[in-house]
Amino acid sequence: MSPKAKANLLAGVKIAVAAAVFITVLLFYDELTHLDVRALTAAASSVFAAALLVLGVYILKGLVFIIPAALLYIPVGMAFPSGTAVAINLAGVALEVVVSYLFGRFLGGEKIRALLQRKKGGQKILKWQEERSGSASVFVMRLLPVFPIDFVSLFLGASHFPFWRYAVLSVLGIAPRVILFTLLGDAAYDYIPTNLILIAILIAAPAAAIGILIKTVLERRKASKES
Repeated sequence: MSPKAKANLLAGVKIAVAAAVFITVLLFYDELTHLDVRALTAAASSVFAAALLVLGVYILKGLVFIIPAALLYIPVGMAFPSGTAVAINLAGVALEVVVSYLFGRFLGGEKIRALLQRKKGGQKILKWQEERSGSASVFVMRLLPVFPIDFVSLFLGASHFPFWRYAVLSVLGIAPRVILFTLLGDAAYDYIPTNLILIAILIAAPAAAIGILIKTVLERRKASKES
């Protein structure tokens, strides 16, 4: 097969995959945006099976982009013991960001940029990345909830950002709010606003410290290389 034929075949596969995702979203939009995770876990035959179901939903979320995080973090906190729930949600987030990253890498930069331009959240990502670059900016985008998780993953995958650095920074940046909402569980409304603010501060402080440390180390490395 000639290089041109291979390129055309790959382009056709990308179009087919993107179309399949789009059709899935179109056909099952209401179901995907109103998933009852607690009902799914309750119907599972064991805790292990329930955990696998939740992880499967996270993988699906990383592909279709429309499943709200609120349908996962808090319901999982309600369905499992606190420690188990946190572990499941963190593992799920790790799977989600990896799937979205690989999907973005597969589709390619031009298609992803065009997609992001059509979304308000995507425009924020493009603007932020144009003004700032590097690991520190990735960590901040993950830490701040204003940037959609899956669109950021898609963009960074299409941009060929180094995978392992991406994965570590993503999980570290998203972890504080995942832990926060998982532990709130049924008591979510009891913590608003005073206790919620206190918990957020307690979780955000070490997260910010990690971000500053990463930025300092990278700047020192850059300075030593230049010297």
